[in-house]
Amino acid sequence: MKFLVNVIDDGQAAAAGRTESATEVEMEAVDALNERLSDAVVFAAGVSAPSDAVVVDARLAEPTTTPGLVGGPTEFVAGFWVMDLPDAETALQVAREASVACNRKIELRPLL
Repeated sequence: MKFLVNVIDDGQAAAAGRTESATEVEMEAVDALNERLSDAVVFAAGVSAPSDAVVVDARLAEPTTTPGLVGGPTEFVAGFWVMDLPDAETALQVAREASVACNRKIELRPLL
């Protein structure tokens, strides 16, 4: 099963006056987790600051582009993994480990 593992910044970067979410210590912990889980990681990436986001809506005759995040800057995805794991219980355990490594909340979702 493949899972999307989102790292949620809920104010850590802003509180520290940074645009990037992770501290050096957190990045080292994530690198160690990536190394340990390398067989399961399909793809992983950090995501740029919310100020870089643009929402595009071209469903109507006049497309719109709006700077910023869809849901506002209170919580945002700061990085993610796509992982291939054997089952939901393993995914939950990996999400717990990712939460510790990142020092962030984790959103775990199965991919369809």
